[in-house]
Amino acid sequence: MTKRFASVLLLAAALLLAAPSALVAQSAPPSPAPTTFGDMGREAAAALRERWYAGKGAWHRCLPAGHCGTASRDWGAYSLTEALFLYWLTTGDASVTPVFQEIADVNPGYGPCRGGCREWSDVPLWDARAALDAYIVTRDRGALAKAVEDYTSVTSSDLYARGRCPEIDYQRPNGETGLKTLETDANRILVGVLLFRNTHDRRYLADARAHYDAVRAHFFDRAAHLYTVYVFDDGKTCRSVPHRFFASVNAAMVDAGRMLADATMDDRYGRDAQQTETAIEQNLNDARGVFADLQAENDIVSPLISMMWVRAIADAHARAWIVRNAEAAIGARTSDGSYGRFFDGPPPGGEVTMWETNGGLALAIAAAALEPATPVVAGAWRAPRTASVHLGVGSTYRFVGSGVAFTGTLGARPGHAQILIDGRPTVDQTGIWQGLNYVPPFDTVLFAWRWPRAGVHVIRFVTTETNAKEGPPFVDVRRANVLLP
Repeated sequence: MTKRFASVLLLAAALLLAAPSALVAQSAPPSPAPTTFGDMGREAAAALRERWYAGKGAWHRCLPAGHCGTASRDWGAYSLTEALFLYWLTTGDASVTPVFQEIADVNPGYGPCRGGCREWSDVPLWDARAALDAYIVTRDRGALAKAVEDYTSVTSSDLYARGRCPEIDYQRPNGETGLKTLETDANRILVGVLLFRNTHDRRYLADARAHYDAVRAHFFDRAAHLYTVYVFDDGKTCRSVPHRFFASVNAAMVDAGRMLADATMDDRYGRDAQQTETAIEQNLNDARGVFADLQAENDIVSPLISMMWVRAIADAHARAWIVRNAEAAIGARTSDGSYGRFFDGPPPGGEVTMWETNGGLALAIAAAALEPATPVVAGAWRAPRTASVHLGVGSTYRFVGSGVAFTGTLGARPGHAQILIDGRPTVDQTGIWQGLNYVPPFDTVLFAWRWPRAGVHVIRFVTTETNAKEGPPFVDVRRANVLLP
């Protein structure tokens, strides 16, 4: 990519708007027409605007509405803002501009984090990304000013850059819990480059470059070409938790790398970005090449979809990735147009949270922009074989089929377990992290995996190392769903 990042986005949207579009309603055929990606995109946009958006810059934390309250800040709210931003980019629909103005208005514009400040460092940076989305749509200078305030609240603070490796930030002030998360540092880099593009202040670019090198030193897995998300700094050593490959932070590092390459004319950033994008496409998938979101409520996928959509405009591999994932995701769609977090899995049976649905909504919008007239076959999970089970750490589940999905209670208790699939760990070794939830505990799909054809498969739930973020070994699966041969 040689042109400025924001310009590419806007140009792509303009080209899509200028082209003859299958999104325009046609006369009714004599028999029901098949569902298309265009239909999926329209329905996803309707779900965002009519069911997930709560008004006044806030989003419902789960559906059905009223069960979990609303949120207007942090990563969950940003994830749905980003999905709606992708809709605006791909359609140019001016009717969503007031929504983005409300999102800008509700942003608190964080002050400096000093003294007794208790703010987590990643929160203002997620909100800075939302403010920048709002600025691009509305051109409201107030939104840009709030993005600057959000960013500066972290970069000007002396409460995060501490410990054995102060070049990366603690998530909590004064190093509480010892955790440093790439959610802070990747967003800091990406927001810094975006602020440079919009203000031409080279201090933002300098900070982004310095933090980029620090992230490569502490979070980058050179064997996998991906970024793990956690580093623990106890003041004496800095130790990463390996193979925790968030969609959001890896997408942010790809976007930041491409923009840094454009801003500095240094090709190494672009090479790094391409390497990680390729690793995402090849290694964070199930056996059918469909993205497997193994994180729980802590990660969001809409930034990954936006990154892939930008690449798909000119890159056949990224385009095929979006199409393949969207074809699968129709099976994870609920009756109200929301999506489960596993694109290749069944839809959730009850409540759906903002953290799990944002990726599917963004994916439907991206596929609609790329191939609106392409028909989509109904999902494979309409009639799986379902069995009540009780599987914990140390359990083995053997079956014959082409897919499996396990359900249980998210938020049952702290803990996680690694998963071995036919004797091999997944590349992202999160496994099932059942203890993490941000709404009251609820039953949902904890893990899903599919293969190109049916066979004998064995899933093992094995013990894993206790850490201060994920907790001790634990898993409690209560139902298994199997796709029959």
